[in-house]
Parts: sequence; structure tokens; C-alpha cells
Amino acid sequence: MMVDSTMAQVGRNLSEAMRILGDGQRELETGTEWQHYSRTSIPGPLQGDGHDVSTILHLVHNLIHEEEEEEDKPSQHRMQNVGEQGHMALLGHSLAAYISVLDRERLRKLTTRILSDTMLWLCRLFRYENGSAYFHEDDRDGLVKVCRLVINARYEEYASEGYAVLNSKQPIIYQSASCRQGLGQHLCCQLGLPLSSLCTVPCNTIFGSQHQMDVALLDKLIREDLEVGKLPLLLIANAGTPAAGHTDKLGRLKDLCDQYSMWLHVEGVNLATLALGQVTSPIMAATRSDSMTLTPGQWLGLPAVTAVTLYRHEDPALSLAAGLTSSQPVEKLRALPLWLSLQYLGHNGIVQKIEHATSLSKQLLQKLKCLTSIKTSVEDELSSPVLLFKFSQEVSSGSIGGSMEGCCAGEKEVLNVFNRWLCEQLAQLVPTSGVDVVDLEDEGTCVRFSPLQTAAVLGTQKIDVEDLVEKLTELVPVMSSTLCLRQDFREETLQRSPLLRYIEKPSWPGLGAVRYESQSEGMEESRRRQELEKINAELLKKLQDLDTDIVFSTGSEFGTEESCICIGMVTEDVDVSELLDTIAALGREIEESGKLLENMTEVVRKGILEAELQLQKANEEKLMEEGVLRQLPLFGSVLNWFSPVQSSIRGRTFNLAAGSLDTTEVTYFTKAQAGRPSLQDSTTSYSKRLPGQRFFRRSGANSDSFSETSSYGVAEETMGVTASPPALQEDLQTAIGVLAENIRESSKQVHTQMEAAVASEERQPEGQEVEQSGT
Repeated sequence: MMVDSTMAQVGRNLSEAMRILGDGQRELETGTEWQHYSRTSIPGPLQGDGHDVSTILHLVHNLIHEEEEEEDKPSQHRMQNVGEQGHMALLGHSLAAYISVLDRERLRKLTTRILSDTMLWLCRLFRYENGSAYFHEDDRDGLVKVCRLVINARYEEYASEGYAVLNSKQPIIYQSASCRQGLGQHLCCQLGLPLSSLCTVPCNTIFGSQHQMDVALLDKLIREDLEVGKLPLLLIANAGTPAAGHTDKLGRLKDLCDQYSMWLHVEGVNLATLALGQVTSPIMAATRSDSMTLTPGQWLGLPAVTAVTLYRHEDPALSLAAGLTSSQPVEKLRALPLWLSLQYLGHNGIVQKIEHATSLSKQLLQKLKCLTSIKTSVEDELSSPVLLFKFSQEVSSGSIGGSMEGCCAGEKEVLNVFNRWLCEQLAQLVPTSGVDVVDLEDEGTCVRFSPLQTAAVLGTQKIDVEDLVEKLTELVPVMSSTLCLRQDFREETLQRSPLLRYIEKPSWPGLGAVRYESQSEGMEESRRRQELEKINAELLKKLQDLDTDIVFSTGSEFGTEESCICIGMVTEDVDVSELLDTIAALGREIEESGKLLENMTEVVRKGILEAELQLQKANEEKLMEEGVLRQLPLFGSVLNWFSPVQSSIRGRTFNLAAGSLDTTEVTYFTKAQAGRPSLQDSTTSYSKRLPGQRFFRRSGANSDSFSETSSYGVAEETMGVTASPPALQEDLQTAIGVLAENIRESSKQVHTQMEAAVASEERQPEGQEVEQSGT
């Protein structure tokens, strides 16, 4: 069979595009032209000669993964699993553009065949006899067009008079309280109706499911609207509510709509089960509805496939006026991707995918029944494809049932937070499971598993359900132990008041939150608050560096005004007292090290000022003792050579521990007893006298600088700090390094005078002179 060359080229281009875009390893082409599309390059005008298809596809791949390259890590957002049936859907979009250029007559015949085939297959597949189909991109658009159809049918003069005829009888649209949010508002906005035309029917509160529409109350509302001259127009029912997946009593609702001449529209994920061999009676009742909206692309994993609204109406003119049918052949090509995909899958392939999704829900339900502390909720254990489960404080594997009546408001909030954390962990650990979180009014926060909506898209298999149960088995004991230890943590923290302050954080999924409180008194409130912020920030860093499985967080993302230490999930073997003792000890250590640094700063500052005064006084005494001539650089050296002078001025050393200036006479006495030792011996002897002081040796005789290491050694050993904590040592090293730099800057102004003073002392080798000068 010969195939049109252009169609064959379209297929080849699509295959090449899918290969390049789906390849994780980019095959960048060499050449200068590709460099124009570098991610870091500045956008510019169109190139004169253009680029080939491969280069442009590489550019598209670059743009898709641009965020991953910026973050230098793989993206956590999982793309849709595009199988061979997905390729057929994508090929349909390409072929639709190609077919649109055919001549009008050939285009009309082809689009009519595609539209009629797809409509026939869907009606037979989902048991909707004698129906018509409307294909639309927005899954809400079908309901909008159906409402226009009903308005045209119920208001005979609507086509000529427009919205003026609605004033005589206001149309009323009824929807369930469990409908997806914003659907009714969108409907009124598109139709130009006031929000008063929308009536929300509450769900059952005493009998039946908590998510099913109350039929008796609906009947009462309809009669009340008729009594005031309103027109009941349309009812929106659910075959699988968006949150819990429950189905309304469609049979009774259809009888009620027939009684009041209302249009019944049904939507929901459970409509997919109409394609199975055995269908439950509540779902089978959906085939009696006047219209229903299907989303086969989501159920079958078909990308960019339109939604379909099947409806029954005998007047084609009204369908055309409502926009459900179109005379434009190009608009009929919307069905082409679905037409190709349905043929590729076949009837057996479609049924197999839906059966696979429902079997995954049954498999997970059976596994969850064996887990303690997990409650499940499913409308029908035999057929419902939507499963809800949650962690519960009660050690029970029963059904979620009604409401959390046994818990107080605070416990409900804590359980909701824990279940939200559970869903986040499961979604991260097993991303192919497709679980998400839902917030229900009565049940609280639950984890939802809806494989009909996610399995075909993510490629979920039975092994993924096994992994989900395995991870859930690992997380539940941790959650249980954390929930049991929360009260102990609170009581233990209150016992350590005012050193540690317990912070109420119901929104934190973990053991709890504490804040270290400073014991400083006589400090301004603003400064005290700043010090507390610094201490708690440093405390959090040190806790995060500990070798432990416990997660410590700042808690700022949870809306607190002041920072605190939030402790995550813990196991049952955690000693809460030891944990709090460690936090308190680290906090005291950080606070005391800060006070020590402040004291050392003040001591060194006073020592520098006193040293400057002593040096100035020594220079004056030296000038009076030796005279002016000996101070001249060249003449003084010659004069000192022929007529040495014994100076009575001695040097000074700064004792960091005592914070005072001492004389160096003891040092000179020690050197005299040693009998002019070598540089190495004198250094060793000096080190023994002042243990821990180490010089930063440089090439040159007039080195006047200290290393940060030597300064730290002096501070540590002179003050008797033999085994200070690592945090205190690190802080001391940093602070003393800064103080040593300040000493060097202050002493630069007097070093020239010091060298002159040392030159007049006893003549010593050059190395010893350097040592005294450094001292």
C-alpha cells in the first residue's frame, strides 16, 4: 500500500521529535549555529538562514529542561508516560494540520467519516445508545453548550428575543455540594446568568453516603422554585465525586428530572467503568441521563486528547444553535487524535486499561485492611476505583465512616497535619502511585488513590502498589510513636522553663517546637531579641549537624513570627529528656561562648590602649636616657657601635588571661641563664614559659604579624582551656583572629619606635632580635 509522501514525512518528523525530546541525554550537535540557542546566550533576532528541524528540536528540549539545569538537579515533576498509544494521539494532531489543507470536498468527506466513527465507537463502548458527541478541549465546555441547548429548547423565543425572555421565568441550575469547585460559577459566567440562578443541593447528613446528593431535599427545593415562578432547567449529578469518588443516586435523580421536565447531566471518573463487562446498577443508571461528559484521554493515558460530551436531542437545528455541532470541517478534526488512538488500542485494549486501574484499587484496599492505625473509605469495595485512607490515632483497621467525633479540635488538626505529611512522603517515595491529598469536611485530611485518573498517565503497575504499602508500613510506626511522645515532649519542655519555651505549633508535622530563651538580664528588649534570634539560629545549625535521623527545621515557613527549633518525626526509642537536655546544653554553650567573646574583646581593647600608653612613655624615657643623637638612623648606629649604652628600658608582654601588661625581665633572665642559645632553642625555651604561643614565621628580620593559629593557641592554653567544646574552639579561633588583626593595625604606628628601642638593648643575633620584637 502506497502512503502519501507528506504523511510519511510527518510520521518521521514526529518520531524524530519524540526521540530528541524524550531523550534524557541531549545529543548536542557540533557547529557554530547551535551556539546561538545556548541557554545562557542573550536572545536576539531571527537568524538570516534559519535552522534545521533537529536544531530547533534540541532548542525545545533545552527549554523544557531549563529549570533542571539551573537547579543542577533532576526535576521532581514527573512527565506523563507517553506510550505507543500516546504517540498515535500526537500523530493525530500533526495529521489534523496536514488534512486541513485538503480541498473542501475531500476535507468534508474525511471529517464526517472521522466524526461519525468516533461517535459510534464511544456510544457503544460506554453504553450510550442513540447519542451524539461533542468534542471539546475544556472539559467544562460541553456542559456550557448543553445548557445553551436546554435554554433554547425551554424558551421558544430565546433565538429571537435573547436574554429578555429569561426575565419572565428565571432559569435554575442545580448542582451537588460535592461537585468540583467553581463549576457552577463558570457555567453562569459563560451563559450570562446571575449567581442566583445556581442552586447548590446539600449532601446526605443522616442516611447514606456523606457525598451523595440529598434527593428528598432536592425535590423540596424544586417545588419551592416552581411556587415562586422560577424554571428548573438542569441538574448536574456525579458518577464519582471529585474528592471521594462517590456516585449520586442517578436512578432516583433521573425520575425526579422526568417529573419536572429537567435535563440531567452526569460527569465523573466512575463513568469509565461503563466500558467493563460487569457494571453496577448505580453507574448503569448514568446511561439514562440526557448528557454526560467523558475524559478518555485521562483514563487511557492519551496526551492532548479532547473531552467528549455525549447527549441525546432530536432537533439538529437547536444543537447547531447551541454550538454542539459545527458546519466547519476543520473543527471536526478535533476528533482525529482520539479516532487514531481508539483504533490503535481496540476494544480489548481500552477495557484492559480500565480493568487494570480498578484492580489496582482493589489490591491496595486488601493490603490496607491488614495495617493497623490506617482507616480506609471506599464506596463499593467490589467496583469503586477511588480509595481514601488516612492515619488514625485509634489502633483500628475499620472504615473511616462518619466523622472524627472522638477527637477534640486540636487532635483533629494534628491528625490532619500528620496525614498531609504522610501523603507528601508517599508521593515523594513512590511517585508512580499518583496519590494526592484531599480535605473533606467530615473525614478530615485523607490520602486519595484514584488509578483511573493517574495509572495510565504515570504507568502505575502492581509493583508500585506493593512499594506504596511497604513505604506506608515504614511510616506508620514513626507517626504513631511521634503522636504518643508529643505530650511527653510538651511536659518535659515546660519543666525546663524558663531555659526552653514550648511553642504551640499544630501545623507542624512532628514532635513539637521549642525556643531557647536567654538568661541575660539588664539588656534592652530589642537587643535581647536580636541575641535570641542569633542563638536559636546557631543552635539550629548545630542540631542539624548532629549524627541523627531526627529532622530539625526552623519553622519559619509555618507562619511563626519568631524563629524556633521544630523537631520532626521520631521513633519510639527516642529519649525525650535526653533530646531536650542536648538542646538546652547546646544553647547554653552558644550563649556562654558569646559572652566569653564579648569579655575577651573588652579585655584586648583595654590592653591595646594601655600598651599604646606604655609605648609612648617608654619612647619618652628612652629619649631622655639616650639623647637625641642616638635617635638619628645612621649617626645613632655608628655612635652605638663605638659607645654602646646599656638601656634600662624593658619590653612588655600582654597576658591575655589576666588582661594586663607584664614586663619581659623574666624572659631576659631565662635567656641569660641559657647562655645565648640558638634560635630554635630560645624559641623552645620561650614556648615553655608561655605555653601554646606559636609564631607565624616569615622570611625577613622585622616580621611583626601573628597568625590566627598562634593567637588561638595563646588564648586556649594561657587561659587554661584544655578541652573546650568544638563550637567554643571555633568561635574563639575566629574572634581571636579578628582581635589579632586589630592588634596588628594598632601596633603598626609604633613599630618603628619599638625597633629603635630594641636596637639599643644588648647586642643579640638577628634572629633573637626578631623574637623580642615579635614579643
